[in-house]
Amino acid sequence: MSVEQKITCTNIWKLFGPDEKRIIKNLDKNLSIKEVQEKTGHVVAVKDVSFSIQKGETFVVMGLSGSGKSTLVRCISRLIEPTAGIVKMDDVEVTKMSASELLELRRNKMSMVFQHFGLFPHRTVLENIGYGLEVRGTKKDIRTEKSMEVLKMVGLDGWHNNYPRELSGGMQQRVGLARALAVDPEILIFDEPFSALDPLIRREMQDELLKIQEKLQKTMVFITHDFLEAIKMGDHIAIMKDGEVSQVGTPEEIVSNPKDQYVKDFCEDVPKYKVLSAGKVMRTECCNETKNLFENGKDNILDNSKIENLIDRLIDNDKTYPVVCNESGKLLGEIDRVIVMKSMRSNQ
Repeated sequence: MSVEQKITCTNIWKLFGPDEKRIIKNLDKNLSIKEVQEKTGHVVAVKDVSFSIQKGETFVVMGLSGSGKSTLVRCISRLIEPTAGIVKMDDVEVTKMSASELLELRRNKMSMVFQHFGLFPHRTVLENIGYGLEVRGTKKDIRTEKSMEVLKMVGLDGWHNNYPRELSGGMQQRVGLARALAVDPEILIFDEPFSALDPLIRREMQDELLKIQEKLQKTMVFITHDFLEAIKMGDHIAIMKDGEVSQVGTPEEIVSNPKDQYVKDFCEDVPKYKVLSAGKVMRTECCNETKNLFENGKDNILDNSKIENLIDRLIDNDKTYPVVCNESGKLLGEIDRVIVMKSMRSNQ
């Protein structure tokens, strides 16, 4: 089955300085960020970044402060103009759009949710949610109906006549999320939306967004500096350092095979059993007992089963669940209690 690419970024650069377009033409691409600044007086915020985002997935861009993640994502929507490179959405080149085409894109195809909620204090919750529809010129009865629909979706039923000052931080962020969803965008961009929230509220909002995504299957771009949040939210993750992408992959690919020390440091304290699947930690050489169980069709598990889900099965009875198969029913290997327990050590 072919994968449909929703967003494609090719060789994106962003320099900050008085003459960025001229500098980029003659720039030695092998120079470090520090060397570019010393030679040209320009700051490199994003350096030659390329990646693709699949339709309907949550793509996380993560890195420490100053890594270039927010600048990169703002280049996608052209809130910041890239110095060089190409951004495409559905094979339409965003980097060549006129101002009117860009306005149309932001109004009808894309919504953004930021860390600071940006709610209108003089408008009710319902009026805040319906603002994007109002800008579009949608009739009042239609935007009220749609706003009430997404209000319930984000768990704020009954709060429609309240004002932002009467809501907690978590509830205000729910209003921000509802406002983004109300215009039914194809693409949602989140810039560290939960980082200002208390840890418990933050987890609650993460779970809420995952449930909404499971239902709506929007294409989401999610910025965070928190690796645990990244592996929880992302189908794919791009890890940035000094304006460059160190690694792109699924959470499982990154945790099981970090490409450099920078990425490895992020993975150090990750509870791997929450990320890894049976297929990543199984033994490919099977004992006779495993082969007999496989032939009898007993207690087989799929290779994509998360280790986290196997723990409950191991606790509930005394079987070891050693048989690992793929979706076609082919025997791939075996997994036992020792393997599962080792996966629960963060440094294994």
